[in-house]
Amino acid sequence: MTVALITGANSGIGRQAAVDLAGRGWSVYGAMRSPEKGAKLAAIAERAGVQVHPVMCDVTDADSVAAAIEHVTADAGAIDVMINNAGVGGNGVAEDTPIDTYQAVMDVNLYGALRCVKAVLPQMRERKSGTIINISSIAGRIAAIAQSPYVASKWALEGVTAGLAQEVAPHNIRVALIEPGIVKTAIMAKNTDTPHDSGGYEAAYRRLFAFYSRGLQTPGQPAEVARVIYEAATTGTPKLRWTCGWGGAQLADHAVTDDEWVALGAIEADADYAVRFGELFGLDIT
Repeated sequence: MTVALITGANSGIGRQAAVDLAGRGWSVYGAMRSPEKGAKLAAIAERAGVQVHPVMCDVTDADSVAAAIEHVTADAGAIDVMINNAGVGGNGVAEDTPIDTYQAVMDVNLYGALRCVKAVLPQMRERKSGTIINISSIAGRIAAIAQSPYVASKWALEGVTAGLAQEVAPHNIRVALIEPGIVKTAIMAKNTDTPHDSGGYEAAYRRLFAFYSRGLQTPGQPAEVARVIYEAATTGTPKLRWTCGWGGAQLADHAVTDDEWVALGAIEADADYAVRFGELFGLDIT
């Protein structure tokens, strides 16, 4: 039986993936910062007729991560698939965003994943088998406007993961990046604050929220991401990057030059910006 540990399992993509993978016959351990956060996960799993084992794990704490890995290994014998899903949003243009915000976002989205990778790799190397799946974002490929701290964390995660894939290939360990576009999860409702200290970036913030408002009209669903996670872990033809969700494929496959990207940001009227965005990326954001 495949044993999987997934972080951020108390909500959104993590919760759906935990239940869906358990439904496929996997032994799934759902990590979360505190047990009381797992009530909804337990209720959904019960309705689905499956079991997801809750595990306490704060990905910002190396000791907590180590304890979670040790617990699952002792209970199940080994961890076959490590799914680093825990994440937070982060809006803001570079000028307005405090460095503390960058640090807080990186501590979860990048360092949190790295803590889990470092803790689980020794047992995978020893067995010469295992899979590590890092949940990134299409913002790890495109510098989404006015989301500077989030983009920074996901671009960094992509770079680390691409390097990791080469590093562990000799040990027969599979590595995959999942790059969702817009998916209907609670993170959207939680991620509405923007810093406005300078007062100089109203257009950037308008365009940020217009993009997400359009995507949320027909968003991807967590179940779609869960299916992609399963495929990335089990396919006979593995690859590094997988896209899903609204806008995922279009933005990942873009062929926009640096000059076109900078010129897009210089467009003054929002309507003209939306038209040009559609021309460049094949997405209607009006």
